Amino acid sequence: MTERTMARVMIAGLAYVLAAGTAFAQGACPAATVANSGGLRGAFPQQFELSEFEKAANCKLVFKANPEIEQLNARIAGNGALPPLAERLPAEPLVVMPYESVGRYGGTFVGLSEAPEAGTSDLLSFRHVSLVRYSDDLATIVPNVAKGWEWNKDFTELTFFLRRGHKWSDGAPFTAADIKFWHDDLMFDEAITKKPKDYVLVGGKPMTVEVIDPLTVKFKLPAPKPGLLAFFASHYSQPFQPVHFIGRFHPKHNRDADTLAKSLGFENGYAAVAAYYANSDWKDVPTPMLSHPEKVAKLPKATAPTLESFITITETADGRRYVANPYFHMVDTAGNQLPYISRFSEDYVKENEVRLLKAINAEFDYKSQSVQLPAAPMLLEHRQKGDYSVDLRPTISMPTFGFNVTSADPEKRKLFSDLRFRQAMSVAINRAEINEVAFFGLGEPRQYTAFSPLPPFVPAALQGHLIQYDPAMARRLLDEIGMRDRDNDGARELPNGARFTLNIQFATQGMPAQVAELVAQQWSAVGVRTTIKEITPDELRSAQSANQLDVVPWLKGQPLALIQGNAELFMPPFENYFGGRIGMLWAEYVESNGAKGEKPPAYVEQMMADITAFQSAAPGSKDANDLGARLAKTMTESLLWIGTVQAPAPVYHRNRVKNFPEFKTWSADYYRTYPYRPQQWFLSDGK
Repeated sequence: MTERTMARVMIAGLAYVLAAGTAFAQGACPAATVANSGGLRGAFPQQFELSEFEKAANCKLVFKANPEIEQLNARIAGNGALPPLAERLPAEPLVVMPYESVGRYGGTFVGLSEAPEAGTSDLLSFRHVSLVRYSDDLATIVPNVAKGWEWNKDFTELTFFLRRGHKWSDGAPFTAADIKFWHDDLMFDEAITKKPKDYVLVGGKPMTVEVIDPLTVKFKLPAPKPGLLAFFASHYSQPFQPVHFIGRFHPKHNRDADTLAKSLGFENGYAAVAAYYANSDWKDVPTPMLSHPEKVAKLPKATAPTLESFITITETADGRRYVANPYFHMVDTAGNQLPYISRFSEDYVKENEVRLLKAINAEFDYKSQSVQLPAAPMLLEHRQKGDYSVDLRPTISMPTFGFNVTSADPEKRKLFSDLRFRQAMSVAINRAEINEVAFFGLGEPRQYTAFSPLPPFVPAALQGHLIQYDPAMARRLLDEIGMRDRDNDGARELPNGARFTLNIQFATQGMPAQVAELVAQQWSAVGVRTTIKEITPDELRSAQSANQLDVVPWLKGQPLALIQGNAELFMPPFENYFGGRIGMLWAEYVESNGAKGEKPPAYVEQMMADITAFQSAAPGSKDANDLGARLAKTMTESLLWIGTVQAPAPVYHRNRVKNFPEFKTWSADYYRTYPYRPQQWFLSDGK
């Protein structure tokens, strides 16, 4: 059955399957779980629409709320008194199966980030929602905020159907107008978003959003883009914003927007929009509580309303605090409104060693981002005493190194742009040593192909391209391009004779320190003088944005489903602000239509054309497969990013966190916890 057909069936309320011989008497609904489903299965894994569940279970679901919800709501700035639960839930809530058992309400979930915008994906994904999501099989796209969707035949129109009665966290209706506002007035207003994101473009051209009615919205694409749905299912962005609130500050929606904003202490309406929307679609930039603390007392709301499971209530330079959203749209199979957990605490800890110590002492509840395999032995050694679990899970991305091919230093730019230099640096890496020292022999040496895992249309041999350890070849190539040790000090000079030092700055969020240190030693061993320094992710992002780095060390690689909807890995600068980026001047040239920056070489322009054609081709067709194979070959053989070793990584959680499944992968690519329904996690001690 196709996704389109399943969506139609679900919307009609007809898609359910009750296993043969299983029935429930009319009355109380069964508290079905993944572990004990009672034979209940829906159109989508581990979840139901309300009417679907009640028909399958032959019951009427009775809804129940967190007994603390009134007190929690009182801490949400700007929220009024709560109406009854039946008026807070959608008329069509999403019914989800808990993994092991129906949970208990209460407690404070504790998590760690490195800074407001660093190491935050774990906790963003903990509270995240979007129109759809991937189920925990990482293959099936299922409803979330939207109750269904429908593609037209040629994948140029994607229609979403919303939930009747769905509300924002302040009780205001959520409608298709909120999606159109996000698209038209935030993503495509240059005063808010200077450059449209790749995912709202199709072949470089914008989509349009049409409101059919309050519960129906259609994305109209200038060309086919079948991967758009997968993007919505996995990306951290949210394709909706509260027009009833942020729209008050937008001049298109309120002629008095500037006057209102100024009365609250903002420069103008756009400044207020930026404060609430943070001039980006990234959700972990500081709220007005931190960026405008002097204004908080007179602000109508300290943070914008949300559809997420938790909403920010306080924020300082040390962290954020959240409470459960009293209007959240999910319930469990016993009718309990989710989330089970009442409060959520996010603390900032910059130092990796301190985070590791806190993990050993069980001072927080969950962490995977920035926890690397080298930390596993220490974590495993103390897990019984700390009463926590550590699962080693496969990864999708791997540590890579990208040379700054548009360096501000013209001699470095010339060197880094020479393919022979990048080839030399690849074969100078001893991946077997990295695997043994950093990854305990559990990894696989591989070259970067962008696609991960490798789809069938990409030859497996590409993963072995120039990954052999061959320092003699590296020295020969460096000699060939004129990098010689002219003064016999053990380090090579630039071809023009100038002293050369390769400066590596890395963040542990991007790769284990052991990998960066070993590669620095191995490059030094072939005569490339190398320095190394650990910095924070924010510092690294700032430096790469300013075109100041020699080389960018970062985790890279995405599964096919994501690449079908997001072209970033093949378009300069080869990822977004939060990933590894090089070729900033190439990107500037592309963004300015040649008015600024530096023209990319022909092979990069070919990749750009190929990824556009690939995303429009029918998945699995010969055209798509041929284009995908060429994309992988060009990316791999250009060595814009040099791969190292792909190894598993730890997922840490305290054992008091219940309904916590084994993750299929340690990965940001399906948005970390998002497929595993963290809203149904609960704390066994209720604290």
